[in-house]
Amino acid sequence: MPASPHDRPVPAGPAPPFDPELAAVLAAIGDDAPPTMTPDMIIPTRAAMAAMSMSDEALARGGAYTVEERRAPGPDGAPDITLLICRPTAASAAVGAIYYTHGAGMVMGDRRTGLDWALDLAAPLGLAVVSVEYRLAPEHPDPAPVEDCYAGLVWTARHAAELGIDPDRIVIYGRSAGGGLAAGVALLARDRGGPALHGQLLDSPMLDDRNDTVSSVQIDGIGVWDRTSNQTGWDALLGDRRGGGDVSSYAAPAREADLSGLPPAFVAVGSAEVFRDESVAYASRIWRCGGVAELHVWPGGFHGFDVIAPEAAVSRSAVVARTAWLRRLMGRR
Repeated sequence: MPASPHDRPVPAGPAPPFDPELAAVLAAIGDDAPPTMTPDMIIPTRAAMAAMSMSDEALARGGAYTVEERRAPGPDGAPDITLLICRPTAASAAVGAIYYTHGAGMVMGDRRTGLDWALDLAAPLGLAVVSVEYRLAPEHPDPAPVEDCYAGLVWTARHAAELGIDPDRIVIYGRSAGGGLAAGVALLARDRGGPALHGQLLDSPMLDDRNDTVSSVQIDGIGVWDRTSNQTGWDALLGDRRGGGDVSSYAAPAREADLSGLPPAFVAVGSAEVFRDESVAYASRIWRCGGVAELHVWPGGFHGFDVIAPEAAVSRSAVVARTAWLRRLMGRR
């Protein structure tokens, strides 16, 4: 794929240093988490991720959750989609829910990818989790992924009563590419008069196809998911439209000028990752449009630091902040 006009370097100093604890973990894992993803790596990485997929038994957490799969209509003219539904076994009334859109660069993963992270967040609050299977790029480019995710949300809200879910307390949650999809789905729900989301939790979200921020230049060949990886993902999703004028804000939410009328947002990102500047800008534009957002930029954090190095002090702080925001949000009607 030829370089986009937006791939021209912008003035930038050196990358911020990694947090010392995180740097030590990154050095220890070495080639197991390379900074760069190129197109030829997509297929073998998909296979490796599939081999680590979590079973229903693991997701049930010793009987704390019931786990089932349901089929739902996809977007008009598209195949049905699969939803994986995890509901607290002890719940005797309708519960709030996390609607989860998995990450992995728009090109990898499935409805089970990272679902344990969503359950870690949901379990202390007695929430259900609904994870959507969306079609992957490059085989299924934009708008397939975001439209699949939106179709799953619509079905979930319409069937909330039979699922034991409170339709007024559904929070969409995504990390990385899933964070970008979550933001896109929130925009679609607003613009189409769809389900009224209670909140949007955007963790290191992949929001901007132009790849032209300072942080996208600084994080090149270092960390996890660098500038080239970002180009790989966006090229797969958008093809030769990447970086040009014909890109929907549902695919790349950073392009949306009007961020009014959205549910409260939690935006978190590391200071030493590609997505730093687009995440900060997104939260800032929510505020500029009169909305509600909580922003955290974790010092020295690389992409996915709290998953790769969960015992680091900054990782524990990130988990506490995320859980506290959700607890406060779910306490409001």
